[in-house]
Amino acid sequence: MSLEQAFSVFFLIAVLVLVLPSFFRTNSKLKQFFNNLFIWSVIVLSIVIVLSLILR
Repeated sequence: MSLEQAFSVFFLIAVLVLVLPSFFRTNSKLKQFFNNLFIWSVIVLSIVIVLSLILR
């Protein structure tokens, strides 16, 4: 794992640690939870794809 990938992973984990507590607190309903989980999955996946294309 190169240094750039390590920084990307570190910052992604840091953002998740900051966001996840309020994410779970505000998503008490199951339908809303899955909807927001899908949106976050798309965001994270797009970031990973863009970073992999840039750092290639």
